[in-house]
Amino acid sequence: MLNDIERHLGAVERRVVSLERDGAPARAVTLSRIYETTVDDLWDAVTNKERLPRWFAPVAGDLHIGGHYQVENNADGKIVQCEPPHMFSLTWKSGGDVSWVDVKLKAESQKVTRLTVTHTAKVSPHWERFGPGAVGIGWELGLLGLALYLVDAEADKLDEEAFLASAEGKSFVRGSSKKWGEAAISGGEDPKKSLASASRTAAFYTGETEAS
Repeated sequence: MLNDIERHLGAVERRVVSLERDGAPARAVTLSRIYETTVDDLWDAVTNKERLPRWFAPVAGDLHIGGHYQVENNADGKIVQCEPPHMFSLTWKSGGDVSWVDVKLKAESQKVTRLTVTHTAKVSPHWERFGPGAVGIGWELGLLGLALYLVDAEADKLDEEAFLASAEGKSFVRGSSKKWGEAAISGGEDPKKSLASASRTAAFYTGETEAS
């Protein structure tokens, strides 16, 4: 399905930052990846209702400031800021929790654009158990799907369920989990807890036993 997992893992920059949100401890999980396309094309790919299902998921609603959106079988929320073609921010409601997502685009050259996604959530029992990989891997799969789509817009969308069940997918998850554990440690998190969280996250996605 994919024969260059290490290249895709290496294409993503990861960062975890401790902060406060609404007076409570929070963590900002940031992913950044470069795509070989113009800033206008990348903006269209990440905001156009017709293109989103081809690499991400169907998104319904009013995609403008103050509008409500719904990702099919996933989160919903409101768009709180939008400055085409450079950034948008939204609330992200999932499983009864509210978090925040900021997406930024920066033209590195005429046909090279950097996409940065920051997902900020308050520290919760879920975070304590799974760490940054809980959201990081999901977004990383999205960035992978976007990369494949931009290379070949006519190809079938990445089937995440089939991919995660494959040897390549399990390798991707294990590699991503490990890198998110390292990012958490670099961000000041406890090394032992971070590695344990990374192991639990990898096991959750792969269905395998946690590493001891």
